[in-house]
Amino acid sequence: MVPAVSDHAPEFVQEILGKMLARQGDEIPVSALPCDGTYPSGTSQWEKRNVAQEIPVWDPDVCVQCGKCVMVCPHAVIRSKVYGEEELANAPETFKTSPARDHDWKSLKFTIQVAPEDCTGCALCVDVCPAKNKSQPRLKAINMAPQLPIREQERENWDYFLNLPLPERNSLHLKKISHQQMQEPLFEFSGACAGCGETPYLKLATQLFGDRMIVANATGCSSIYGGNLPTTPWTHNAEGRGPAWSNSLFEDNAEFGLGFRVSIDKQTEFASELLQGLASEIGENLVKDIINHGQQQDEADIYEQRQRVTQLKKRLQELVQSNLDSESKKKVTMLQSLADYLVKKSVWIVGGDGWAYDIGFGGLDHVLANGRNVNILVMDTEVYSNTGGQASKATPRGAVAKFAAGGKPAPKKDLGLMAMTYGNVYVASVAMGAKDEHTVKAFLEAEAYDGPSLIIAYSHCIAHGINMSTAMKQQKVAVDSGRWLLYRYNPELTAQGKNPLHLDMRSPRLPVQESMYSENRFKMLTRTKPEDAKRLLQEAQEDVDTRWQMYQYLAARHLESPQHSDDDQQKLGSLKS
Repeated sequence: MVPAVSDHAPEFVQEILGKMLARQGDEIPVSALPCDGTYPSGTSQWEKRNVAQEIPVWDPDVCVQCGKCVMVCPHAVIRSKVYGEEELANAPETFKTSPARDHDWKSLKFTIQVAPEDCTGCALCVDVCPAKNKSQPRLKAINMAPQLPIREQERENWDYFLNLPLPERNSLHLKKISHQQMQEPLFEFSGACAGCGETPYLKLATQLFGDRMIVANATGCSSIYGGNLPTTPWTHNAEGRGPAWSNSLFEDNAEFGLGFRVSIDKQTEFASELLQGLASEIGENLVKDIINHGQQQDEADIYEQRQRVTQLKKRLQELVQSNLDSESKKKVTMLQSLADYLVKKSVWIVGGDGWAYDIGFGGLDHVLANGRNVNILVMDTEVYSNTGGQASKATPRGAVAKFAAGGKPAPKKDLGLMAMTYGNVYVASVAMGAKDEHTVKAFLEAEAYDGPSLIIAYSHCIAHGINMSTAMKQQKVAVDSGRWLLYRYNPELTAQGKNPLHLDMRSPRLPVQESMYSENRFKMLTRTKPEDAKRLLQEAQEDVDTRWQMYQYLAARHLESPQHSDDDQQKLGSLKS
């Protein structure tokens, strides 16, 4: 039989993971397995599934280099790079390139490349591509083509592409999709469904913060495609930096992630105390620079702090070999083990709506109330996807699901509004398919906010009964009808006398019916219980209208007076009722 993994794979992958993939796991002795339960990351790259009959092919002559196809790819198989022309000296004959269009990359070359053996053929990339071929209108800048005839040449192109240099992270303008998507994804080739709506958000988070991420993952779809052995899609960069990942249960994942934050904060505090106590031995200027630049708000700050910590480690190694007294050497040794904690760590607590809205809500609420600097990402599919499609408190009114066969009779829980009542929690509601720039902005603001942040991300799902190849359009329709809102609530604006709530969308311009009945989970009720469907549709429209009016009112309020006027109180009361 053909080996399960390449002979270029690391020994552990060949001897352990490869045997598991070949269904020979019973032959592996227990002594060969990791004794502490930790497995190396970045191993999904060796599991070439070749499941797609068709894969996307890039047309450089039509491409506008917007980066949208790269962003929406659920499996990180489409990537872009800019590089100097000299890098093409040994390029394969079929390797495609084009002059970079962005003015920041003058004289550089641009390439979009697909990993042919890892693609699932979902075609989301083709659907979102805005560039049309003028000579053949049915074609775009990226088009589906049979995989088998081009597998070998594209495999060679992919391997060559991976060896091209990455642009400096601190030189990218991260609010521009075309720039942001030059960042290396550290979540790749997962076993999620083709066209999955959750994984693009995880991939985005790792592109932005992956080299310093620590992830607490609730049980659910994301723990299955994220941590199912033998391989894992969480990976690392060339420097060996990448997300540290662990899975917890439904009911305690938020507290699990909070524990990460408390532990990191304590170790950072201890490292700072040791650093300042050894200032005379290390050097006063270096110590002051490290302490005074502890906020690390962006990529440039992170880069500079890492340079300082590298200097610190070098100095500590010199001190270990010097004639310091035993007590000072003990402190130096302790600081050596803690020095990396002086670089900001980004804690992410992630899971689905079953965890966040239902089973783990008590813990999530506790973490929000705690005030610690954690980032919570809720990938909201509006149903228990992983366990068979049961209704959750995130399931909207009128949707058919297990335990809601007659259509869910109650409206969806407003998790974002509940979190806003604390006043010190950053909250964002995003939908990548509706507004990708807004999604990136929310992720950047949430991570930079020094306190708890909550991002609720609309995640289309095969359980919705939709065409997964056009699922990003479903997200846009949900927003255009008002079923899903786009907003950011930033408590930092309150201190500036500004309203913290900002609606990032226009007034709903489609009837709810157009959005709901484009999905089988709603449409099927019109066949089984048409009268109930009609009533629930009317109630759903009322839900959307009332919620939009409330959010409009809250976003338009002025903050000059801490007290509402009587008129305000009456208006808010009528909206709630």
